[in-house]
Amino acid sequence: MKRILAALISFLSDREDPEEPQYDPAHVGAMVVLTLIAMSMLFWLLWSLLVFGGGIQAKLLPFFTIVFTARTAADYGYVGSPFAMGVFEGWLTNVVALVLLVLVTCAGWYVFRKAQENGRQGN
Repeated sequence: MKRILAALISFLSDREDPEEPQYDPAHVGAMVVLTLIAMSMLFWLLWSLLVFGGGIQAKLLPFFTIVFTARTAADYGYVGSPFAMGVFEGWLTNVVALVLLVLVTCAGWYVFRKAQENGRQGN
């Protein structure tokens, strides 16, 4: 019984062990908030690229048939911008999301490569 009581007292004591890692609640809270922001940004990018206005995949084939064949945008329901765009509804959002996703991917690739190079230099 004394051993259990001693373990409970040592667990609840405010004495800090120098071997124990230090956690700052503000850092943990900031990490949670930053993780939620990053996940929200990734969700917005993927949603606007793949879902909004039918997604970019629904616009690629009509775009290439307009560019490389005799078909016109009117064949795909385009009457005028911004009200009656037919299959090209939301193309600007899709393209902006594609550009931002490429930039985010390149930035992430750069950061991980630098971390990998720094890890090699440190060893």
